[in-house]
Order: sequence, then C-alpha cells, then structure tokens
Amino acid sequence: MDKSTIKLHTISDILKILDEKPQSDGLHVYSNKDIITENPFSYPFRSDNFSVMLVVSGKLSIQLNLINYTLEANDFIIVSPKTVIHILDIHEGIQLIGISFTIDFALKSNINKNNIEAFDFFTSKIIPKLSFGYQEMESFLFMVNLLQKKNIERKNNFFGSEMISHTFSLLMLEIAIIYKKNYSELKIEASRKEELMMKFFKLLENNFKRERSLQFYADKLFVTTGHLTKVLKDVAGKTAGELIDDAVIMEARILLANPSLTISQIADELQFSDQSFFGKFFKKKIGASPSEYRKGKT
Repeated sequence: MDKSTIKLHTISDILKILDEKPQSDGLHVYSNKDIITENPFSYPFRSDNFSVMLVVSGKLSIQLNLINYTLEANDFIIVSPKTVIHILDIHEGIQLIGISFTIDFALKSNINKNNIEAFDFFTSKIIPKLSFGYQEMESFLFMVNLLQKKNIERKNNFFGSEMISHTFSLLMLEIAIIYKKNYSELKIEASRKEELMMKFFKLLENNFKRERSLQFYADKLFVTTGHLTKVLKDVAGKTAGELIDDAVIMEARILLANPSLTISQIADELQFSDQSFFGKFFKKKIGASPSEYRKGKT
C-alpha cells in the first residue's frame, strides 16, 4: 500500500489483526474478558464501518481526527466511518467491548422511520465521549452479551436475523438515551436543510481529494450552488467552499503527522498540481507552511 495513504480497514481486516473469528456479515461484537496489554494498532487508520467502543476496566488513550480522548471504566465513544483512529496508549491493560457494524447492516436492522431520529448521534459532527451509570452499564453489558451470542448462533436459529435486529436496535436506543441526556439541545428530527447537509458531508468525505468544485457537489445533490451554499451557511455556519477546504486541511494535517512522507508526496496524495501550490494553500489556511507546521508538531 502506498505510504501516502492512511490505511482503510474493513471489519474483516480488523478481525484478522485481532485474531477474531467473523460472526456475520455487517456486524461483529467484540466482548472479551481477557485484559488487553498490547496495542494491536500502532498506526493511524480508517475504518469503513461504525463502531461503539466501551471500556469496562483500565484506561485507553485514543486520537480521533487528531483530537485526543481518554476513556476509563464505563466510558464509551462512537466512531463513524472514515474517522482517522489512532490508539495512542493502553494503560496497565484494559478490558474492552466493541460493536462494529456497516451502514448496510444498520439500514437493514429494525431501525424504522418511527425511531430513526433516535440514531442521529451517528451522523453528528461531534465525536462524543459518554459514560454509563452503574445500572445502565449492567443493562448494556447484558444486551451486548446477548447480541454477541445471537450473532454467533444466527444460522442455528429460525429467527436469528430478527432476534439480532431487535437486540441491536435496543442497544442503540440505550446509547441514544445517554446521548440525548448529554446533548439535549440536539434537534429530534432533521430538517430538509440538515438532510441536505449530511448528504453533502457524505459526498465530501468520498470526493474531496479529487473534486473541489462547488458545482460538482451541487450537481450531485440536484440543487443550485447558491442554494447549497446558503443551506450550509445556515446549518453548519460555513459555506460549501469553506467546508471543502476544511476537509482538505484536515487530511493534510493528518498526513503531515507521518514523518515518513515528504511534502511532495502529500501534495500528490491530495492531488495538488505541485508542492508549491499545496504550500500556498496550506499557509493561507493555517498560517504556517507545511514544513513549519510539521516542525511545530515534532
């Protein structure tokens, strides 16, 4: 794999690294009573799936999109697809629970139009670190163990898929309750403007390296450039152009954190015409050249 790209791991890739047997397509529940003492991922990577990470005991230092988090017992965090994940340190061993699932699995589960708003925390631009209370933790652990058991045994049960779907939805609702308690200001139902914003973010996530034209995104979303810019300014507080630039800068900062990459390689990866043009763009946005920024981070 080219060094200039951050590795993208599927659920299958992660399971191989963890020496875990696959449970089913689209969903894996990791619930191991063993204490983890060594970091299985010493490098930053992206995953193409959603994940919920819960620390049962011990302490974990993790970086998500360059933001540092410390998770201790009963803390959990929600990770969306394409988030850059870097496990920084495992302190004195931890016991961890992980639930990983694809977008397709979530859409096919028992999440319907009547309760879809309960799951808007997965599309939030905020990466929340939340905590369970004692009884919430006990209830969640019971459901995790049940989901894992049903997921492993699904082929042996007549209604295996249905049981998994309902148990999964119940788990997600438990998380949604905690999220709503901590983020009560979050709107319950997405407006058309918010739906357009999320569609834009999805397009941006997959195309920002090669497509930076506002017209491209407007055409894909079947709206005018003026309407798209106005909606994004109203909802996100930034214009489409600013959000496109933000995505490029975020990726540039992540790549600059890798000392094995040259500035030229990073410019190529981000599809700038040359290193000089990349340098001017970066300095205009950050206030420092790529090399100055890199030195300041070492």
